[in-house]
Amino acid sequence: MSTRSRSIVKGALAGLVGGLLATAVKSSIEKVHSQLPGVESESSAPLESLQGRERSERQSGTHWGFGAAVGAAYGAFAELYPPVTSKLGASFGMAMVPLAHDTTIPLLGAALAAAGISARPEPQTTREHFGEMASNIAFGVVTETTRRIVRRAID
Repeated sequence: MSTRSRSIVKGALAGLVGGLLATAVKSSIEKVHSQLPGVESESSAPLESLQGRERSERQSGTHWGFGAAVGAAYGAFAELYPPVTSKLGASFGMAMVPLAHDTTIPLLGAALAAAGISARPEPQTTREHFGEMASNIAFGVVTETTRRIVRRAID
């Protein structure tokens, strides 16, 4: 059992780093998944207009910011309630699907619409849903693994 002291700030910092790395992994998985036969995705369609590129950049910024914020919150919460880290973060990743896609995005609908980003995702096929679940599980595992490494390093 670890004897290190709890620090919400260090936990949040470690989680933030984990969330950023996990966002990169999740984005890579989604990019590969969108290129599989039978999977259509907005991100796989070429963006020809400047407006389309600007919208894509805003979506990317939102994606990275959300990943960093969620990672930081997870890291801080892990300091206060260590059982949240069970299953090496896979449970956290699975919890992100309904949290992000079914709750957070609709609540932020007005702000996202004002930024030119779709307020509600399109209905997903079963294949897309499983791809989303897999990328979120990877997000959780990478966030937790990175959080642990960083947290030990900064203690």
